[in-house]
Amino acid sequence: MTVSPDRKPVVVTDLDEAFAAVRATGLRLTAARRLVLEALLAARAPISAEDIADGLGGRMTQSDIASVYRNLETLGELGLVRHFHAGHGPGRYVLEGFGDREYLACESCGLLESVEPAALETVRDAVRDLSGFEASFSHFPIVGLCARCAKKRARAAR
Repeated sequence: MTVSPDRKPVVVTDLDEAFAAVRATGLRLTAARRLVLEALLAARAPISAEDIADGLGGRMTQSDIASVYRNLETLGELGLVRHFHAGHGPGRYVLEGFGDREYLACESCGLLESVEPAALETVRDAVRDLSGFEASFSHFPIVGLCARCAKKRARAAR
């Protein structure tokens, strides 16, 4: 359910803009859709559908997981929400308004680090030089070990 490369993302910076964007498509702003948008904005970071359904650990109203998935899919089709995979585990969702970000995911502890795309330009250059491929890390992050887990693994190997 990623935003198609042919579909222009709808960038919003706050809840009012997100609500207006939904209404502009002719769709109703249902309570369930509103809850998903509120959770995405409140989280300020990529979150799973399960986190949304759980009410962000009690900070918000809980919701039916099937309803959350349906609304995430609809909002993704509209270009409001971006979906990506963070290594092992559930997909993550984020509002487009949080900017163009790419991710590093620790396969040991699950840490998800958001980085500016420019920070990975040398990696993209290396991939391009090697294969001619234009790499993007917005849907599938670079997966490996965070600094803490890499140190822990090195200590265990000694």
